[in-house]
Amino acid sequence: MKEDEIVLSPEGLKRLEKELEHLKSVKRKEIAARIREAREFGDISENAEYENAKNEQAFLEGRILKLENLLRNARLMDELDVSTEHIGIGTTVKLRDLDEDEVVEYTIVSSAESDPSAHKISHLSPVGKALMGKKVGDVLQIKVPAGTLRYEVLELSGVSSGND
Repeated sequence: MKEDEIVLSPEGLKRLEKELEHLKSVKRKEIAARIREAREFGDISENAEYENAKNEQAFLEGRILKLENLLRNARLMDELDVSTEHIGIGTTVKLRDLDEDEVVEYTIVSSAESDPSAHKISHLSPVGKALMGKKVGDVLQIKVPAGTLRYEVLELSGVSSGND
């Protein structure tokens, strides 16, 4: 897999498509209405509301372009492509933190689906990069900004159902 390739799970694809639709159909209209209202206040050269709305519009259009490009170039993950012998995108991995003696579980995803609070980490993150290609029984040390993490790979499974 190329480092810049975007591989999406079916759930991730749906989430990004839903976000894009919301931005195009709802947020665009909201911002356009704010711009119209701000124009009605008169001189737009000294109108903070107008300036804020235009900045928000620029940010929104940038996000829409980014999502459209991402979706155009994304490849849908096939559950059959997910190995349970080696860690890759789509693999859920159970690790033993050797310093804390705790078990943690992560699903390796593309950067577009990364959500650390939901234990979905990007294959491009320091931990994700270090885990790629590893198998059950491997012990690894990962340098992160907070220090060094030491993990043992306990278990690998395929794509989760997305119902967690």
